[in-house]
Amino acid sequence: MSERHITALHGAYRDDIGDLVTRRPVPGPQIDRIGAFLFLNHHGPQTYPPGNGGLPFGPHPHRGFETVTFILDGELAHADSAGHESVIRAGGIQWMTAGKGVVHAELSPESFKAEGGPMEILQLWVNLPARLKMTEPRYIGAQADAIPVVAGEGATVHLVSGSYGGVKGPVDSLTGVFMSWATIEARGSATFDGLRGRDVFLYAVRGDVSVAGTALPEHHLAELGDGDSVTISADAPAVILFGHADPIDEPVVAHGPFVMNSAEEIRQAYSDYRAGRFGNARMVEA
Repeated sequence: MSERHITALHGAYRDDIGDLVTRRPVPGPQIDRIGAFLFLNHHGPQTYPPGNGGLPFGPHPHRGFETVTFILDGELAHADSAGHESVIRAGGIQWMTAGKGVVHAELSPESFKAEGGPMEILQLWVNLPARLKMTEPRYIGAQADAIPVVAGEGATVHLVSGSYGGVKGPVDSLTGVFMSWATIEARGSATFDGLRGRDVFLYAVRGDVSVAGTALPEHHLAELGDGDSVTISADAPAVILFGHADPIDEPVVAHGPFVMNSAEEIRQAYSDYRAGRFGNARMVEA
């Protein structure tokens, strides 16, 4: 079984949104995407004071892809035009399939705005193939206690979708995406296999890690060569975001909140949104 090695590193650049600390490793100056993985925003870590304004993501549209949101710390309230609502707390996730079109809001609950507290959130965009871009929207919100935790060699994998160590995650991905985050202890490691021919996403959220002797610093994204498996190790405690997916061998045309296969489909998305065909998400009051 051959191991994957790092072929390139991409540091996240700061792109704060108001008072929200935001880092973005992809897309970046030298990388548009990692195969099926299109975009990552890393918000925080930071601590909000009492009486804060909360997160700034009021109602906005999406079409043609999925958003996977990891609430590492704090709370996130979701509402969308398909009728889904939830408040997900630290350690939980939100997986939204925008499909043919949805308007959603991602805000801080009223209790968090009143009391404040620590916040760290990751949002990853995952592409959909043409056959699924106009699928019906769906939403899965899972609290921390619904996400399996698989312990290994000094590492703990929080399994969102796919299988690991004989355990299955709570999300059944439409395209067979494996998604997780892992905490790695000092001198610990996590190994993932079944990667041959897959697009692999690896981001160092907290702390420095290494792959086959090559360092992956905190807040960096790794590009990996092909192979069957990868082992991520750490000399000090670290957190990583790790996923893999089948390649989607189709054109990718992205503009603003829409990801389609052609410029004409992007124009149609804007037309449909302006015509009110995505519906409306009410602001969350939780």
